[in-house]
Amino acid sequence: MSLLRSERVAAFLLVIAAFVGLVVANSVFGDAAVAIRDFHLAIPFLGLDLSVSHWVKDGLLAVFFFVAAIELRHELTHGELDSRRKALIPMVAAVGGVLVPSLVFLLIVTDPVYAVGWPIPTATDIAFALGVLALVGRGLPSRVRAMLLALAVIDDLIAILIIAFFFTTDLQPLALIGAVPLVLLFGWLSFRVRSKRAPLVIAAMILIGLVTWVLVYHSGIHPTVAGVALGLVMTPGAAEPTRRGLEPWTNALVLPLFALVASIVLIPDVGVDELNPVFWGILIALPVGKLVGITAGALIARQLAPKRERANALSIGDVLVVASLGGIGFTVSLLMNELAFESVPEVAAEGTLAVLGGSLFSIIIGVIITVVRVRQHRASHTLVEEEAEENPVA
Repeated sequence: MSLLRSERVAAFLLVIAAFVGLVVANSVFGDAAVAIRDFHLAIPFLGLDLSVSHWVKDGLLAVFFFVAAIELRHELTHGELDSRRKALIPMVAAVGGVLVPSLVFLLIVTDPVYAVGWPIPTATDIAFALGVLALVGRGLPSRVRAMLLALAVIDDLIAILIIAFFFTTDLQPLALIGAVPLVLLFGWLSFRVRSKRAPLVIAAMILIGLVTWVLVYHSGIHPTVAGVALGLVMTPGAAEPTRRGLEPWTNALVLPLFALVASIVLIPDVGVDELNPVFWGILIALPVGKLVGITAGALIARQLAPKRERANALSIGDVLVVASLGGIGFTVSLLMNELAFESVPEVAAEGTLAVLGGSLFSIIIGVIITVVRVRQHRASHTLVEEEAEENPVA
């Protein structure tokens, strides 16, 4: 299981799953793959009738957001976001990484019908970005990873808020009100996970979590928000072992399955000039908008920080590493693409290809910048060691 906790393995599995989905969809097995993806599995007494795609997107992905929320709470209480001083630069950088890609998208996509896709290029995939950094970023200061993690966590929080507010349709207040006490009860029970009745408590929490998900689904809010709410209310003592227990499953099953299902799209048989502006908006906004937005946000935040804190801030070179990898949207971008263009399948297909392409460009740019930065750090360390040898302390 420890192997499946590896950020490198998680990134590798995501790439393989997306590649397989895209290849299968455009092969002789394409029709069968689409049929399986769209096959409906119903639970009538719960009022649920979802396709396989929606069970993955709305159900399994809630587990990923549950784990992400636990990590968010940890960062807010004991990690890189546990004080205003620590949170300032990643917070402003994350906001820049949302605003600039949105503006780039809206400058390219001027049709109001398709402008609803503006949130798609605003997301950063935690698992993928950290995985790429782990592969090529050996030799960089640990603060680079801490900055990328903090930024990605804030980015996920912003994405959750976007999903909750902009992709909610036909809100049903009674179902939502019914979910609130269950979330609170879930949090209260988490205090008793280590009691003598732990198995009963855990069983009760699982049942409450499932019922909460059903209520949030029926409320009209995207049901992944249920996973976020449950993850945020867990006590640290219960949350950490839960995260460690679920992390291998999210890395090996939940995220690859989502990437597989989301990438089962037909490559449009159209010329480059016939592609929807949405395609170009996402393709450009992810790598370029994120790079510019995160970098600008970090530089602005460094100027706002007290003078004594500026010395501890990342150099511009290290900020560029974080900003370039921040353009790997993937999981959450694919989800928001599905939500934005659910009623326009052909645009959703082009959006999926653009997310994959934009994330790929971000990976290439990120790898180049990271490798260059690693060499600079190693050269700097070598120079310091040589100077120390030439001028030994008496």
